[in-house]
Amino acid sequence: MDSDTDSVGGESRAALLVDAFTTEPLAGNAAGVVPDADGLTDDQMQAVARELSVSETAFVLPSADADRRVRYFTPTTEVDLCGHATIATHAHLAETGAVDPGAHTLETNVGVLDVEVTDDGRVWMTQNSPEVYEVDVDYDRVGDALGCDPNAFRDVGAELPVAYATSGLPFLVVPVNFLERVGNMDPDFAAVEALAADHDAAGVYAFTFDALDAESTLHGRCFVPGAGVPEDPVTGTASGACGAYLDHFGAFDGTADVMTFEQGHFVDRPGHVYVRAAGGRKPTVGGDAVTAFDGTIRVPEPKDDDIIEA
Repeated sequence: MDSDTDSVGGESRAALLVDAFTTEPLAGNAAGVVPDADGLTDDQMQAVARELSVSETAFVLPSADADRRVRYFTPTTEVDLCGHATIATHAHLAETGAVDPGAHTLETNVGVLDVEVTDDGRVWMTQNSPEVYEVDVDYDRVGDALGCDPNAFRDVGAELPVAYATSGLPFLVVPVNFLERVGNMDPDFAAVEALAADHDAAGVYAFTFDALDAESTLHGRCFVPGAGVPEDPVTGTASGACGAYLDHFGAFDGTADVMTFEQGHFVDRPGHVYVRAAGGRKPTVGGDAVTAFDGTIRVPEPKDDDIIEA
């Protein structure tokens, strides 16, 4: 284990901020990466994630069932899967030579997933078999939660409904008519959290085909306040779920082999996610990543769990 005990208590571990779904630093979605988390307790990992204060931090651990294990923590809680942190972790490991280009396996809380690293450093993550179904929602309630005119949903609702979709982490997927409506959303995060929870979802992913870039399939925004992430800049798990949603509801005559989802522009963190989801197969999400910060973090000693009696 590569760590140094500090004279003032605790130990130092390598810690990075890696921007995923972008080739430009300080864009895309920043993930914390702790490439050697072996021996850290849950409380220590949570403390590190809180200190790094990005939407998710990935902790790399040994695994008996895969090439490696990763656990993901937001500043407030552990989540079962995180796409951008997976991309960021493997991009960093590839950059440092810790992994070679090719196929790898990753143990997560939702099972063992396949990860591919290409020769040029792009990372592809295969998610779980999708589950997608239409849900009955009150458009007025959705509009109040997202801070958006509910007619923006009704316009497309006859063709593409609001639906539950998951390929590892569940989202309420909400189609919207125009980019202006998506960009001007002013969410009530408590209401978004309640809306997602009522449909057994981690968060809400709103999207429109009215994208900024001509080559993009859609533009999305993702809100996950229940996990301590009011708005996630660029979201791999939600992109996979949305890809499965588009395939399930036949949004196109034939789902493109690779779709491009843009996200993050309205929070000044633009990025692009590449999605394969045709034919009901397991969604595969791909992206680039770049290291923005490389340093060490001092990890506190494990807390004494003994109960103090008055």
